[in-house]
Amino acid sequence: MTKKIAAAVLFVMVLSPAIAQPIVTDSTSRSTTDSTSNSTTTVKSPPPTAVAPAITIINSDVCAVAVSGATQTQILGISFGATMTDKNCERLKLARSTYDMGMKVAAVAIMCQDERVFTAMMNAGTPCPVDGKIGEQAKKIWEENPDRVPQKVKSKD
Repeated sequence: MTKKIAAAVLFVMVLSPAIAQPIVTDSTSRSTTDSTSNSTTTVKSPPPTAVAPAITIINSDVCAVAVSGATQTQILGISFGATMTDKNCERLKLARSTYDMGMKVAAVAIMCQDERVFTAMMNAGTPCPVDGKIGEQAKKIWEENPDRVPQKVKSKD
């Protein structure tokens, strides 16, 4: 019988929360918040800057020199960039290529376009080729036509 009473008590304990009435309460709450904020923002920016362009000459076998620059004031910034051709470098490359193709006299003629080479050749007693002539025949043509002698190239400065 004790087992039956214990089972009945256990049964009532398990089912009583499901049968119990819920407790309901009503509550009202009001909240008002007023807020005032003063803030200051300081923006620190870098000064105006003019940047010189980067001029890259990819191939190292080019007779060009890159130049760039920039300047900046509080109001205006200017930058520039350019390439300049080295004529003497071009002359050397042309003469080397011509010589490599087996045209030795033409290679010397290209080099003789520089007045320094022309003078050196004349001083050595081997005048520069002209009109397909070499040696004494070329020397005679150069002496008869001094206006055809290469002149020193003056720089733009």
